[in-house]
Amino acid sequence: MLPLVTGEKSEILLTKTKPVTDPFAPEIQALLPKMIKTMHKERGVGLAAPQIGISLRLAVAEVEGHEYYLINPEITSLSQEKIVSEEGCLSLPGEFFPILRSETVTVKYTNEKGLPKKLRARGFLATVIQHEVDHLDGILILNRFLKQQKQKNTLTDDAYEPTT
Repeated sequence: MLPLVTGEKSEILLTKTKPVTDPFAPEIQALLPKMIKTMHKERGVGLAAPQIGISLRLAVAEVEGHEYYLINPEITSLSQEKIVSEEGCLSLPGEFFPILRSETVTVKYTNEKGLPKKLRARGFLATVIQHEVDHLDGILILNRFLKQQKQKNTLTDDAYEPTT
């Protein structure tokens, strides 16, 4: 099992990751199953490389019994339809935040066999993918929550601005 990096001020969790240059590199191939085992042991549904102290664009997830190995994932489309889910994070143990996300996403990535893949995900899987890609972009759910609250308050404040 791999040790988890935790804390809202952890530099690696707040830094955008570097792309994986060789999905077949022995260290990448050895890391993927360890990430899945760590995710299971910690009772998570997703795990990104920064959460184990590695600044690479690499994540794993398991939703409805299906494992996903996401090497260099890139979200290529986000639906206009939004959903709010209570999200937790292995890097922020015990903390949960209501996060607004797109209900449907399309993600391009390379799988563990080095094959290019494209996935259209809805609902919970779409939320998990967006959460893990956020990690790869140096965004924690706490920061996303605070940004969404600020935007919501700005919109609310603007609605009540007196007109002259």
